[in-house]
Amino acid sequence: MGESQRFQMGTVATTLTSWHLLVTFCSLHVALWMKLFEHKPFDPRAVMGFGILNGCSIGLLNLSLGFNSVGFYQMTKLAIIPFTVLLETLFFRKNFSRSIKFSLALLLFGVGIATVTDLQLNMLGSILSLLAIFTTCIAQIMTNTIQKRFKVSSTQLLYQSCPYQAITLFVIGPFLDGLLTKQNVFAFKYTPQVLVFIVLSCLISVSVNFSTFLVIGKTSPVTYQVLGHLKTCLVLAFGYVLLHDPFCWRNILGIFVAVVGMVLYSYYCSIESQQKANEGTVQLLQAKESEVAPLLGVENGTSLATDGLLPKVPSWSSNKDLNA
Repeated sequence: MGESQRFQMGTVATTLTSWHLLVTFCSLHVALWMKLFEHKPFDPRAVMGFGILNGCSIGLLNLSLGFNSVGFYQMTKLAIIPFTVLLETLFFRKNFSRSIKFSLALLLFGVGIATVTDLQLNMLGSILSLLAIFTTCIAQIMTNTIQKRFKVSSTQLLYQSCPYQAITLFVIGPFLDGLLTKQNVFAFKYTPQVLVFIVLSCLISVSVNFSTFLVIGKTSPVTYQVLGHLKTCLVLAFGYVLLHDPFCWRNILGIFVAVVGMVLYSYYCSIESQQKANEGTVQLLQAKESEVAPLLGVENGTSLATDGLLPKVPSWSSNKDLNA
């Protein structure tokens, strides 16, 4: 595949993502037919809104990459974590400890050193980046809250939202990709080699989409972003080891700092989850003790009548009965 073909296929990412989501939906439909999971319908408006929003966030991220430098795009991805923390703190009253915030700051600092090189700013690119950050944060928060609110699994949510995401991206994809490439997406020369890579990317996307919903639903949007930055560090490291990509001290230092931040984040999250579990156990024991205490009082011969809650039975004098 020539350089121009690789460049064009790399810039039709929005349309290609719509094909990914369509294949994901078809794969899940087959899994449903095989009874590998149960279909659980819920609020259709929530599913539709979530699907459209998720599709728009993907399109805006691709536009941000097209109208900004690679370094500024990396800054956009880094900004998703603090924006998510801010939104969850303001609107969901979620409390992030200082330890968690410190580990996240260390992680972002390390990834920034390793990946951000040039920062070329422009008005349109900055606006698109802000919109991409906002929609991505809301979509990932909704991925977590919808699963918990309606008690649906990640597979059930992905199955129901995939059609709306695919339709949204299929409608806006050719326009956005044509805006970036100045060419018609469907006029591209789809050689057998290109088709093979498209099919492979669609098959891989099934596991990627499923794992995304699963991780966000089981953990949190912030944890998912942390894993995403771990992927970035691994890509840089494997690129240097296997492909002998150019590497410098900034990359090594950045990856090291980022890994330290990830380890601290995992450590602090495990400690806090253990503390919450212990607090829940203590509260459960206290609730059981409060339920058992009145029963123990009755067994020991004390009744509620001693507290004035039950009327006392009048005592009759036996002498008066005899004299009557």
